[in-house]
Amino acid sequence: MYPELGFDEWRTSKIVSDYLESLGLEVKRGIAKTGAVGLLRGKQAGRTILLRADMDALPIQEENNLPYKSVNKGKMHACGHDGHTAMLLVAAKVLSQHKDEITGNIKFVFQPCEEIAGARFMIEEGVLEDPPIDAALGLHLWTPLQTGKIGITAGPMMAAMDNFKLTIEGKAGHTGSPESAIDPIITAANIISATQIIQTREIGGMKPMLIMFGRIEGGTAANVIPGKVELEGSVRYLYAGGEEDEKRFERIIKGICQAYRTKYELKFMCSNRLLSNDTEMVELVRTAARKVRSQDDIVSDIRSMVGDDFSEFALKIPSAFYLLGTGNKEKETDYPHHHPRFNIDEDTLSVGVEMHVRTALSYLNIERELLC
Repeated sequence: MYPELGFDEWRTSKIVSDYLESLGLEVKRGIAKTGAVGLLRGKQAGRTILLRADMDALPIQEENNLPYKSVNKGKMHACGHDGHTAMLLVAAKVLSQHKDEITGNIKFVFQPCEEIAGARFMIEEGVLEDPPIDAALGLHLWTPLQTGKIGITAGPMMAAMDNFKLTIEGKAGHTGSPESAIDPIITAANIISATQIIQTREIGGMKPMLIMFGRIEGGTAANVIPGKVELEGSVRYLYAGGEEDEKRFERIIKGICQAYRTKYELKFMCSNRLLSNDTEMVELVRTAARKVRSQDDIVSDIRSMVGDDFSEFALKIPSAFYLLGTGNKEKETDYPHHHPRFNIDEDTLSVGVEMHVRTALSYLNIERELLC
């Protein structure tokens, strides 16, 4: 009910930190501004695994009519991060009750601002140290998957994404005499169209890549050719080597602007890097999933052009990121992420808790039935 945007999760962070302290864990507050970290040290020394949940919401006005509907105007949990936080808190509670039976350490990381690469800031402030992390796991509630299904794939799984801002400058004029102006609108239209050929004509159908324009703004009246047009969007790719796509993108922009006598300024803002799963960590997750769900509920051929900054952890240490289905048409939890009607099937939360517990203990080589 109280969603907070990235790096503004003050209320959420305090609730999380207080709860972790009540479990007897070592707690660090304020890492990367609003992040919170709880450390469970086992009775004997061993490896350390990191479990991550993100906490931030989105600037969307909620349209659901639910008991827990957002009370913060223009903000809602439209991506399931509130569920991620809840699941990891309960997993921390369960695991802390077995503290004396654990060899090694478990670090519970509650991350701010996943939507704008908050993981990188936590890493820069030392979340992978003291003690050093040996492996990391993260999960994401996923409405495109049916409730209870678990999706995971080795190798590239979530796309890299860079946002861009493109400004095209022309020469203002009257729409009745366009020859006396330099039109940035027709330039923008051709750029939007022409850049779509990059994927099929230069990369190939077996290497997923998207160029999407999400915002275009220019002009003040129907009979005025504006002096400039601004466009914003994203470049996404789901294959190794996709960094070259931005160069291809700018090459076409440069050529079209030259042809239409306009000038341009292009800025890229890194959001998420390619998230590629470690093969051994994927097998650990699959083994745990087979104990929690049936084999039919495990989806192994799943990938997404959506990005997640868990990739920052995966680039540093062996990691696996997986998806927990929460889509249920009867409960109306099948709306896409970032939709104003987004909601989760709360029956999946206990599955996520058990997955956190089983994967952590499995990694620390504790094989027994749990009293969950």
